[in-house]
Formats: sequence, structure tokens, C-alpha cells
Amino acid sequence: MPYATISYAQIEHIAQITLNRPEVSNIINQQLAQELVDVCHQINQNNDIYVVIITGAGDRAFCGGSEPEPVSSEYSPASAIANIDRPVIAAINGDALGQGLELALCCDIRLASAKAQFGFPQVALGFIPMDGGTQRLPRLVGRGKALELILAAESISAEAALEIGLVNKVVAQENLASEAEALARTIASKGPIALRYIKEAVNKGLDLTLEQGLRLEADLYFILHTTADRTEGVKAFLKKRRPKFKGQ
Repeated sequence: MPYATISYAQIEHIAQITLNRPEVSNIINQQLAQELVDVCHQINQNNDIYVVIITGAGDRAFCGGSEPEPVSSEYSPASAIANIDRPVIAAINGDALGQGLELALCCDIRLASAKAQFGFPQVALGFIPMDGGTQRLPRLVGRGKALELILAAESISAEAALEIGLVNKVVAQENLASEAEALARTIASKGPIALRYIKEAVNKGLDLTLEQGLRLEADLYFILHTTADRTEGVKAFLKKRRPKFKGQ
């Protein structure tokens, strides 16, 4: 379906979502939240998609936050991204602030433009992050750094974000799109069922004991043995050719 506040495209097994309100720093309004929830749902229904890239339109902001009017609790764009069961790459092309940073936190891998800034300005306005920021940030960078970033309400640079583990890599603005696409192609060449199971094992394992996590990993490993993709992977290895996965 056509969207007014996001752009969506699929090339082979890679889907790309672009927040498309560059004139207002791609900030989230009710319509963008609703459209983002919808497209994430559509992605999960499409077995031909192996990897997702999320970025912002223009060269100023990935997402500068949200409009002052609260978005209906019916639509949580961060939760929608977090619930995508394929690997998700954030190509952070500019500032990721407030709810925009919360969107980035829900992605699995974050590549940032060298000009990007990151921060939670909410407390300076008398309120707090409301789309998972207080929960996801400390799980990523640790309690102390998370509290410093949220309580001070000050932005940090892309290099500082890299130092604390908030982003995986910092690249020049002009190379960001190609870097994200190259990484997506590399990931998409792997077995799609295995990709989903790896994401499930890592994400769920963080909330389990080690013993429970190991049991989950073993269960997913043995389930993979029943798939046609696993058989194809073994055949390709033995014949020294590239596997042709079908997601089955």
C-alpha cells in the first residue's frame, strides 16, 4: 500500500524503510507511527524478506523525535521495529533524538553517519522517554552510561556513541547507504531461517539464565535440522558451491 510519511522498497531479499518527513527532521507524528507499525507487520508476513534497513530521508536527521502531541499508545513504532523477526540494520544518517533514538535502539545493528548526534532531551522538558528508551539503552550501554545520557539530556557525537557501544560503526555520510546495503547483502546471503533463530536466541537469551539460554539455543538448533535450508546448506558445502536457500 502507498504511504505518506514513510517510503518502503524491497530489492531481492532486502527491505528498506525510510522515514520520509525530511522537512521536519523526520519526527514522528500519529500518521508516521501508524504507517511504521503497519509496514513492520507486513514485513513479518513476507517470507521473501531476509534483512531490513531503516533510515531517514535527507542528510540532517534520522529521526529528530516526536511531535508535542502524544502519539496514541495504540501505536508504538519502537515496539513494531523490535518485533520484526528478521535482522534489522539502522542506517543513522543524522540526528537520532528522543523517540528517534528509541527507534534506533530497537534495531539489531546500528551504523551511524559521522555527523549524527544522539540524545534523550525529554527530561529537560519535564518528561521521560516513553517508547522503551529507559529499558533498552541500559541493556545496551550499561546502567551508568544510560543514566548519564538520559538525566543530563545532552547530545553526544557519533564517535562518543561508538565508544560506549551505542552504535556498531561510524562511517562518512556519503558512504552510509552503501555500507548498510553491503552489510545487508552479506547477511541476506545466509540461511533466512537460521538468521531468525539467531536473533531469537540472542534477544530472548538476554532475559534468561545461562542454563535456560543454552537450552533455547539447543532447541532452535535441533529444529533447524528439520528444514530444507539446512539440507541445502550441507549439500552446498560438500559440493563447494553457494547454497540456494528458500526459507523452508
